[in-house]
Amino acid sequence: MTTRLDLDDLPPKLASLLKGVATGEEVLLVQNGVVAGRLIGGGSESQAATECKPPLPPEENAKEIFEQFRSMMEDDF
Repeated sequence: MTTRLDLDDLPPKLASLLKGVATGEEVLLVQNGVVAGRLIGGGSESQAATECKPPLPPEENAKEIFEQFRSMMEDDF
């Protein structure tokens, strides 16, 4: 499963940060001092598929994505 995030829809600071992540570099998503998620830059789809954890149920996945997005937006404003 692939989640698509359009950088044009994000605040410029966040888009720039995500765009600059090097291959293999990790981006930690932190909310209230707790790691809420982890992104790993670059690599092929087959490599990413072997390293990923099993996907969350759709309800949990949607909740997690919404919370991460809300946190990023609050940080910008």
